[in-house]
Amino acid sequence: MRKTNCWEFKKCGREPYGNRIDEFGVCPAATERMLDLTHDGHNAGRACWVVAGTLCSNKVQGTFARKFDTCEKCDFYITVKREEAPMFILSAELLRRLRGSDIVSRANMALQR
Repeated sequence: MRKTNCWEFKKCGREPYGNRIDEFGVCPAATERMLDLTHDGHNAGRACWVVAGTLCSNKVQGTFARKFDTCEKCDFYITVKREEAPMFILSAELLRRLRGSDIVSRANMALQR
C-alpha cells in the first residue's frame, strides 16, 4: 500500500519536478534510494529525519545528530511513527542502511580509479 511521503505531507515542492526546486533544489530525501520502500515510502520519503541536508522550515538541515531534536517534534515524523507502530524502524537501523550506501559508493569509486 502506497503511503504519503514527506514532500507530499509537507507540500514543500522539493520532490523531482516539484514546483519549488528552482528556489531550493531537489530534497535529498526525495532522491535517497537506499531507503526506498522504508515504511512503504518512495526513496527516503518516510525516513527523511535520517537524511542530511533536507530543507525543513525553509532552512537546510544538517546531519542527523544536529537535526533529530527538531525532527522528533515534527508532525510528519510523529505521523509515520504512529502509522508504522509496532513495526517502526528505529533511526539507528536507518542510519546503518545509509552508511552501507556510503561504503558501496566509496568501493565503486575506488574500482573506477
